[in-house]
Amino acid sequence: MSDTITLSGERADLLAMLGKHRHFLRFTVRGLTDEQARTRSTESELTLGGLIKHVSAVERGWADFIVEGPAAMGDFDTMTEEDFARRNDEFRLLPEETLADVLAGYDEVARRTDALVAELPDLDAAQPLPRAPWFEPGAYWSARRVLMHIVAETAQHAGHADIIREALDGAKSMG
Repeated sequence: MSDTITLSGERADLLAMLGKHRHFLRFTVRGLTDEQARTRSTESELTLGGLIKHVSAVERGWADFIVEGPAAMGDFDTMTEEDFARRNDEFRLLPEETLADVLAGYDEVARRTDALVAELPDLDAAQPLPRAPWFEPGAYWSARRVLMHIVAETAQHAGHADIIREALDGAKSMG
């Protein structure tokens, strides 16, 4: 959590949990070169640099959703092959990208989300989910539920990153 934000109660708990999982995700890339951050170490297409990019994009997108509603996420029905290719690039550290730049971008996303949590007038404020095959039609998510989703997504991908790092060079985040 940002040093300038002091909260208590539910908001502090949400940001503390998110901060914990952000830390574990970042910890998995300690000491890596850009080339290592681009390396697939499992059968999956996932790379450590790509996971950081993906989690940044997910957090940014969901934070935008809290403020702007479904328009922030786009309409699945109108996505093009180019949109899907761009989305796939979220999971890779591209040749022109550096791990340091991706981490700096993640820090900026985190600061923005932390400030949003501190400034939100109402965690119960809800937005309709965009149309997509993975969302229940007509469902709404509160800001609270979106933030819990961001925590869960970050934690899940921190676990993926730990496996990828261990397969890469034996380093472990925990244990």
